[in-house]
Amino acid sequence: MPFTDLPLDQLREYRPTLRRPDDFDAFWADTIAGARAADTGTEPLLEAADTPVTGLVIEDLTFPGFAGDPVRAWVSRPVGASGPLPVVVEFLGYNGGRGLPGERVAWALAGYVHVVMDTRGQGSGWGSGGDTPDPHGSGPHIGGWMTAGIDSPADHYYRRVYTDAVRLVDAVRTLPGVDPDRIALTGGSQGGGITIAAAALVEAHTGPLVAVLPDVAFLSDWENGTAVAVGGPYLELAQYLSVHRDAVDTVWRTAAYFDGVHFAAGITAPALFSVALMDDVVPPRTTFAAYNALGSADTAIEVYPYNGHEGGGFAHWERQAAFLRARIG
Repeated sequence: MPFTDLPLDQLREYRPTLRRPDDFDAFWADTIAGARAADTGTEPLLEAADTPVTGLVIEDLTFPGFAGDPVRAWVSRPVGASGPLPVVVEFLGYNGGRGLPGERVAWALAGYVHVVMDTRGQGSGWGSGGDTPDPHGSGPHIGGWMTAGIDSPADHYYRRVYTDAVRLVDAVRTLPGVDPDRIALTGGSQGGGITIAAAALVEAHTGPLVAVLPDVAFLSDWENGTAVAVGGPYLELAQYLSVHRDAVDTVWRTAAYFDGVHFAAGITAPALFSVALMDDVVPPRTTFAAYNALGSADTAIEVYPYNGHEGGGFAHWERQAAFLRARIG
C-alpha cells in the first residue's frame, strides 16, 4: 500500500484555511444548553449488565442525550475498587455500536472506570451491534451519516452525536465511584473525531479534562479530506455533490460546524494523537490539520508510517495508557 498523502515534513506544517462560521461558538452553546434543558428531571439510569464476565463490574447506562433522547453506554470497572477512580470515556468508529458487555475491557483492566458510548443510529456495519436508535429524520441523503441533514447545521446528524457525547460526560460525572475531576476522552476513527469535538465542548461548557486521546481521527478538515480521500466515508460527500451539483456552498457551510479543526483550537487538555501514513480512509492531512490547531500546550502525535487505518493497534493503546498514567499520577 502506498503513502496516501503529503510527505511527513509537509504534514507537520499543514494548516488549511477553513471557513469557520461566525456563530460557531453560539451555535454550540445554544445546542448544549438546549439538550441540558430538554432532560430536566431525567436522571441517568445504571443497571447491572447481563454478562458472564465476573472479573469486572459491568453496568448498562442509559442517559439523556440530544433533545433528551435515551442513549446507551456500557460502564466497566475493576471488581472491589475502593475510592473514586479516574474515567476513560470511549467513542466508536463509523457504523459500529457498543456491542456486548465485556467486549472492550482494556481500560477497566488497567484500573479505570471505562465508559463506551453507543452511537445513535449506528451499530450494523461491524462488531456486535448497537442499542440506540436515532429518532430524528433528515432530508434526502446517501447511505451513511455524512450527508444526513447536510442542508442545515441544525439538522445534521453529527449535531446530535456530538451533543450525546457531551451529555454522556455530564452523566459520568454523577456516577458512583468515579472521580469527576479525572476524566479522559478517547476513540478511534469516527470515535477520534467525536473525541475532538466533545473535548472542546466539555472544556467550554463543563470543565477541564485530564487528557484527550484521538486515534486515527476522522471528521476533521472535511472539505480537503473529501478532495483527496480514496476510500471511506468522505466519499459520501463527493457522491452527494456529484448529484447535487449546486449544493457545494451549502454542504461546506454546514460541514464547517462539525469540523474537528474548529474544535481542536478550543482544547486545552493534554492531547495524544495518532496518524497512519498509509491510511486510505482518513487522509493524514486531515488528522494533522486538527493536531496542528490544538490549543493545548501538552501535545504529542504518534506517526505510524507503514500502517493503514488500523493505525498502531494495541501497541498504540499501550502508549495511550502510559501518556494518561503520566498525567493522572
